[in-house]
Amino acid sequence: MGSAMSAYLRKTTYGREVAFERAFLPRTLITPPVAPGALWTIERGTSPVIATAIHEGHSVRQNIQDLYALDDQDRLREEDPYTEFTARGVPNRIVFHRSRFEVDINRNRAGAIYLKPEQAWGLNVWAKELSKDEIEASLKTHDAYYDMLLAFLTGIERQFGRFVVLDMHSYNHRRAGPTAPSTPQEQAPDINIGTSSMDRDRWAPVVEALIAHFASHSINGRFLDVRENVAFQGKGEQTRFIHAHFPVTGCAIAVEFKKFFMDEWTGEPDTAVLDQLRAIVATAVPVLEEILASQP
Repeated sequence: MGSAMSAYLRKTTYGREVAFERAFLPRTLITPPVAPGALWTIERGTSPVIATAIHEGHSVRQNIQDLYALDDQDRLREEDPYTEFTARGVPNRIVFHRSRFEVDINRNRAGAIYLKPEQAWGLNVWAKELSKDEIEASLKTHDAYYDMLLAFLTGIERQFGRFVVLDMHSYNHRRAGPTAPSTPQEQAPDINIGTSSMDRDRWAPVVEALIAHFASHSINGRFLDVRENVAFQGKGEQTRFIHAHFPVTGCAIAVEFKKFFMDEWTGEPDTAVLDQLRAIVATAVPVLEEILASQP
């Protein structure tokens, strides 16, 4: 596929007439494809290490599609495509398939719907005001996700005693435009580790082992620049929720990849870089398992 900004022809029927309309189809590396109405998918393995990709999704409910002021490309630019791919080697995985522009799982319930531009990087998300029923329908998905997450992590805790969640995200570094200079490296590490909501002293061995693991790898001849709480501080709702419910047994780390593995304006991935990132994340699993096993 030449570009992530591709399309497919969708057949619609009006009475006896059959029409074809062009619908946006962002490139995805998820295989097999998930059902159009899927909220999330889960894979449960035998490990205390979990990865989540909660901003991977792009789909939105059909009945609100015509309410957006943003087009699909603008939404995709602020989503985290391919984060699911980087986590393929982690035994336990949760992938959220709805767009953060329908409901942002990583914000608290009160702020999970972007109703004002200041909630969405200055973007005017909606062309028409959402009804209370539409807002509540999206918030029920938020509620359901956290009900599921609590049950899922309780099972991991019961089996292993403690666990680590790698909360996988990505971030833009060419906001001024596709040909503009990128954000200076000192402000935008290749991998940002967010830890602000955790008991940092308790989980220091885990965090420092993960940082050292990532920083020991190079891509395209350059060692990865891995730093803590620089571009982001790990203040999202999911890490907060995990530390609130599992204060002694759960370590949730926000892992933010700078989008050096893709073109953030076209959405086109660099699959060679993504393959390397996937291998780096996969080889972090035994490192984290060993650290967890040694914890008192």
